[in-house]
Amino acid sequence: MKQIIALLVIGFMNVASVKADLIKIDGSSTVFPITEAMAEDFQQSVKGKTKITVGISGTGGGFKKFCRGDIDISNASRPILKSEIEACRAAGILFYEIPIAFDAITVVTNPQTKFLKSITIAELKRIWEPAAQGKIKTWKQVNIQWPDMPLSLFGPGADSGTFDYFTDAIVGKAKSSRGDYTASEDDNVLVQGVARNVGGLGYFGFAYYVENQDKLVAVAIVNSKGQPVLPSYESVIDGTYEPLSRPIFIYVNAKSYQRPEVQQFVEFYFKNAKALIEEVKYVPLPIKAYEHNREILNKQRVGTKFGGEPKVGLTIDELIKLETK
Repeated sequence: MKQIIALLVIGFMNVASVKADLIKIDGSSTVFPITEAMAEDFQQSVKGKTKITVGISGTGGGFKKFCRGDIDISNASRPILKSEIEACRAAGILFYEIPIAFDAITVVTNPQTKFLKSITIAELKRIWEPAAQGKIKTWKQVNIQWPDMPLSLFGPGADSGTFDYFTDAIVGKAKSSRGDYTASEDDNVLVQGVARNVGGLGYFGFAYYVENQDKLVAVAIVNSKGQPVLPSYESVIDGTYEPLSRPIFIYVNAKSYQRPEVQQFVEFYFKNAKALIEEVKYVPLPIKAYEHNREILNKQRVGTKFGGEPKVGLTIDELIKLETK
């Protein structure tokens, strides 16, 4: 019996000794497909020595956890805000801001909504502004040339960075939106909502549209030059898809980054950025941007270059200039 107990103790000790390191990530549903792909490939590369959990609580939800020290990395579809910086500071959390890619927030509709080929910023504002709540209920109320068809709206919840950016770009103030729409932090819920409702309209990250092109139709956005432009890899790079192109980020807890497994994962992120980001249908940054990210980490340059303020309509070139100045 003593021999059996001894063997069991040794067995438990061996299990404990090979327990995988854990990296905890949460935040943006937009950034989720990139980080999930990175995490899967990284875990395979280290043969299970590191376990990575990736949650979806929205950019705001992720920053709440990040600034409490509950997670190591926060996925974010907008820059960190002043209130979140203060929360991190109060908890003694220092962080690295790492731009990883560009996204095109995509406005989508049901395939049966055949009349809608393009939409202006003014029309989108008429649909989504707070004054529209309970009043703008049909397409005809938005544009008299459109049919008297019920308008069914689907969009991110208030903890979403996509919600923050879209309302800032379209309505003119972040978080300023009508509340009578179907909201979710899970973009797949929004996809299904628009797909099942004739007259449905929604918005979310480009990758979720690309994965569901058989169910949805992207709507061209009339830009500041009066050009109707569809979201695409090319229109993000050349800057014509505006104002709904935007940078997306990961934020790394500086204390967590001292751990070897976190360093290895972040380096893996940089090395595989172009291939995996393109694979999940976002726009990778130029190589020099990832080299600059390494410099930020090597020289321990904590903090944000955005000053706690959102910046609407930023191009890739403008982002590079901002991050490297």
